[in-house]
Amino acid sequence: MAQTADLEVLSLLPPYEGKSVLQIGEGIGHLTAELAKKAAQVVAVDVTGSVKNESEISANHPNVKFISGDVTSPGLDISPESFDLIFSNSFLVHLSDDEVGTMVQSMVKWLKPEGFIFFIEACANDNADQKESNSVHCRDPKFYSKVFKECRVQDESGNSYELSVVGGKCNKNKICWKWQKIGSENDKGFQQFLDTVQYKANGILRYERVFGPGYVSTGGIETTKEFVAKLDLKPGQKVLDVGCGIGGGNFYMAENFGVEVVGIDLSINMISIALERAVGLNYAVEFEVADCTTITYPENSFDVVYSRDTILHIQDKPALFRSFYKWLKPGGKVLITDYCRSAGTPSPEFAAYIKQRGYDLHDVQAYGQMLRDAGFDNVIAEDRTDQFLKVLAREVDAVEKEKERFIADFSEGDYNDIVGGWKAKLVRSSSGEQCWGLFIAEKALKN
Repeated sequence: MAQTADLEVLSLLPPYEGKSVLQIGEGIGHLTAELAKKAAQVVAVDVTGSVKNESEISANHPNVKFISGDVTSPGLDISPESFDLIFSNSFLVHLSDDEVGTMVQSMVKWLKPEGFIFFIEACANDNADQKESNSVHCRDPKFYSKVFKECRVQDESGNSYELSVVGGKCNKNKICWKWQKIGSENDKGFQQFLDTVQYKANGILRYERVFGPGYVSTGGIETTKEFVAKLDLKPGQKVLDVGCGIGGGNFYMAENFGVEVVGIDLSINMISIALERAVGLNYAVEFEVADCTTITYPENSFDVVYSRDTILHIQDKPALFRSFYKWLKPGGKVLITDYCRSAGTPSPEFAAYIKQRGYDLHDVQAYGQMLRDAGFDNVIAEDRTDQFLKVLAREVDAVEKEKERFIADFSEGDYNDIVGGWKAKLVRSSSGEQCWGLFIAEKALKN
């Protein structure tokens, strides 16, 4: 019989109904039987030599096959592109660093294109105690991120494949990741722009230096505390953070209000860092790489939809706000901060900037009207540009005061980019062209 914790793990897996599943590591036996209830086929690799209730499971679930042997052995009888899902539970900690690299290569070869690897491992970072013996390696999660990101394989036809992180969840020092096998030549479009131009890993860390640990949005913890206070969060509520960045706001809400937070972001780099930062934190926070314009959730899934300086990237805001309305429970709230513009025609310089960044900006009142048109009640649309200017001035002053340290940690070019960018924002905002809006709205209670 699977325990509650095991069933929770299974609920995090990618859809596997009618699929072929390879299971490796702890849980062979009780989890195998649970997987077999939905999967078309389960192959469970037993690395210990014996499986409790193996004969009973095989009798009750003829779609299960047990293999005994060393899963790292090249002689293991597993054909390429055999599985839709590979589920590894507390297995990689028993391998050396080199063996992990080899194992990841093997798993990608065994996966079908577009298939998933879901693995759970005990990790350690600066926030978690390092527990390591000769046979168990509790690694920094950055190690796994690096090994999985750098994996490249070719099939017999010469097609090249890699892994893309999809999401994950952390419970204290145990972290689960979900990765997908994709073609190396896949067109990643806007996501690739974010991860290679606007939100490169180094760029994210630069933003974090300005905004404070865990934050990549205006005002960091200060504005987060102010705006979250307006939501009247209660323990047990569920929050969707759209454009969650590296997780600072998610951790703050989960820790201080006892809520469950689902953070989504299109940037793989953002989600990877957020997952790494989650290790050692006992909060109900889950992260997923997702496009908020295409992802779907059941109606009435969330008590709050929260988004900080993200929706400026979205061209069809009315459609997104209609989705927010459906996803919220009756009485639920949406809180958004976002870059806006003044009413009227922007100057040629500002228009060129908007086009170059790919933004879709509206004036504050028009933005609020879009929320009303989506069905929301009690819409508050506030121009917070004065507050924005004060925050910007304070942030750029702090960076200038620690110029030498910033350059030492990054580079002079990074320093000039940050200071120049912040001063340009100050000019645009002082002139009234660029604004910053706060929007709060409610979904009416059913009569």
